[in-house]
Amino acid sequence: MRPGLTILSLFVGLFFACKEHTQKPIPAQVKPNIVLIMADDQGWGDLGVNGNTNLSTPNIDALAKNGATFENFYVQPVCSPTRAELLTGRYARRLGVYRTSVGGERMNLNETTIAELLKQAGYETAAYGKWHNGMQPPYHPNSRGFDDYYGFASGHWGNYFSPMLEHNGRIVKGKGFLVDDLTDHGIDFMEKNRDNPFFLYLPLNTPHSPMQVPDAYWENFRDKNLAMKYLGDEEENENFTRAALAMVENIDHNVGRIMNKLRQLQLEESTIIIYLSDNGPNGWRWNGGMRGRKGSTDEGGVRTPFFIQWKDSIPAGKKIKQIGSALDLLPTLSNLVGIVPKTQKPLDGRNLAPLIFDENPEWTDRILFNHWNGKTSLRTQQYRLDAEDRLYDMVDDHGQAKDVAQEFPQLTDSLKKVKEHWLAEIIAFTRETDDRPITLGHPDFVYTQIPARDGIPHGNIERSSIHPNNTFFTNWKSVNDSITWDVEVLADGKFEVELHYTLKSKDAGVTLQLSHGERTLISVVTEAHDPPLTGMENDRDPRIESYVKAFKPHILGKIELRKGRNQLTLETLKMDGDEGIDMRLLMFKRIE
Repeated sequence: MRPGLTILSLFVGLFFACKEHTQKPIPAQVKPNIVLIMADDQGWGDLGVNGNTNLSTPNIDALAKNGATFENFYVQPVCSPTRAELLTGRYARRLGVYRTSVGGERMNLNETTIAELLKQAGYETAAYGKWHNGMQPPYHPNSRGFDDYYGFASGHWGNYFSPMLEHNGRIVKGKGFLVDDLTDHGIDFMEKNRDNPFFLYLPLNTPHSPMQVPDAYWENFRDKNLAMKYLGDEEENENFTRAALAMVENIDHNVGRIMNKLRQLQLEESTIIIYLSDNGPNGWRWNGGMRGRKGSTDEGGVRTPFFIQWKDSIPAGKKIKQIGSALDLLPTLSNLVGIVPKTQKPLDGRNLAPLIFDENPEWTDRILFNHWNGKTSLRTQQYRLDAEDRLYDMVDDHGQAKDVAQEFPQLTDSLKKVKEHWLAEIIAFTRETDDRPITLGHPDFVYTQIPARDGIPHGNIERSSIHPNNTFFTNWKSVNDSITWDVEVLADGKFEVELHYTLKSKDAGVTLQLSHGERTLISVVTEAHDPPLTGMENDRDPRIESYVKAFKPHILGKIELRKGRNQLTLETLKMDGDEGIDMRLLMFKRIE
């Protein structure tokens, strides 16, 4: 029988807090390791196991063959909300995550992550890749439960070949193609901790643009005829699709490297491996006929592959039809390793262990919510109420082609009320109400990076792109121009400040002043450094984000800062030429 009038009473209490989990922890003499791999902008349809014949993904497909597949698994429409929900088990808008840049991607500090829980339980923890939930401590991954972090904390990056990265806050240079490099670090971490329980989080950066991939993968796709194409009204960019699929094949290769290392270390049977993506595909391409792509709250924007393998523990080849969510990872993993998820706030996710292990699980249907950019849809086990309050039977109509709201008016009205309840409860932060400053100088951390991404330009100064995450500031024309950041210094201290800049030869000789409240630092930049923009030489399809440059580090000097909130201001006191610097970031190093 199709659900009707009872839908509101059935579901209204299920999505505000996670009920007490009744599934007992799986007994184990040794806690299992966890490897959590998440692709960036890969669609549900970008895998061979889901029916796409345009590419070959044998290693990812093997996770489905050797483990369990959730056939209806959901995340949020874009990167940072999904990552926050995965880490905390709570809806992103509860956490303060409402944007993908300039501070709106940060999780509130009174939230508990799965890494913190596992670390407390004796796990070694590491994250290698795209963090996208806060750059400055205590938002940084090192302050959210990860012992080791290597990658970039921003939302996207401008170069995937030996780029500027960070390692535990310190600026470093990557080695080779970024996904290969991140996997290398993951393999080294597993090797080093082979005798300890470990949690390895690999939030990879592809197939997010820029569309860069090594030649060996691109050559397989450069002139390839795509047998399976997007069939909607929107136009598919087939060159972009080829690049994305080549990037997925590279991911598959690296998943194979992870699995081979686990087997070599004889750890496959004692390791839980999870694979998913953070949102729908970043282009119009084949995706199982679903409506929507990245950024959309429709099925195609939020349904992701999800495979979980634990050899000899999870039934091989099991397919699970009940809806699941990134919200469920914290309670599920906590259960699987035998710890109680003691979080400061009630969870929205549920423990999936009964669905994974039981042949006839006791399971209550529920509602999952997707929200982005002012649009909200919800998914029950059978239906999706979309952002326009149209109703679709998702069992028979994955493409959301037929609105059945008039056939089921009582169900539709009930679901609309559920949505209203959820929105009234969930919208804690907006761009207009968010008053969280950028943090600087956490007493437990040496480095604080203050990037152009988080700054506000004044006067003639412009960003290198409207997409702020990987931008720099340019067009510094006057001593009246400046850049400001809303910064709270968390503890008194003395800092060495390093500027990453470029400067044309004709403009060498720029006197800069950095100030925070009454504290100032003056420095003269005399050395010219004018490298070209790069990135386009490696792009397989034109990008929309900023190109990059090889910025030069320059020690501005030392400054004593006092605890408190003020504007951090970078300004020019004197210019010997027509322009000032191009500015990428400031790095503060606590020295006292």
